[in-house]
Amino acid sequence: MKNSEKPTENKAVKNNFVEPASDAATELKELFIDSLKDIYWAENALVGALPKMADNATSPALASAILEHLDVTKNQVKRLEEVFDLLGEKAEGKKCEAMAGLLKEGDSILLETTPGAVRDAGIIAASQKIEHYEIATYGTLVAFAKTLGENNAAKLLTQTLAEEKEADCVLNDVALNKVNIVAAE
Repeated sequence: MKNSEKPTENKAVKNNFVEPASDAATELKELFIDSLKDIYWAENALVGALPKMADNATSPALASAILEHLDVTKNQVKRLEEVFDLLGEKAEGKKCEAMAGLLKEGDSILLETTPGAVRDAGIIAASQKIEHYEIATYGTLVAFAKTLGENNAAKLLTQTLAEEKEADCVLNDVALNKVNIVAAE
């Protein structure tokens, strides 16, 4: 191959370059607000999905953990509305493709398992994937808020971040001390 025939790094970058949408964010604050809309949609979608997860759980500890997190999630939606208010923005959601995919995966797990401990283990796995997505998202939102000097928003988002981490710990505890042991028998 001649030197002139070798692809250059610049050409490779250009071939993978994505043209932004006409309404693409140009400032961090726009990206922050767009990300808030994403997680606002996601939390509202969870308010609808969590009862289904609880109804399909056979472990009382798991069902209880999910229903307790439902109440926490409803409060998180209200907290996000406070954040929007602090920013002078209307609280509105924008479909979060990541959460939509995670919820679809959760539905698949229900279809692919029979009721009992194995399904419970699947529900926990799906729930922890959701929690990990939320932890990553809220961690980013806290960083954005701090960078933008939105300290009151950062405090509210930090509170939610802590709740998501706690939910992950609760799910892990239920899995390791109850559900997974029964599922393995």
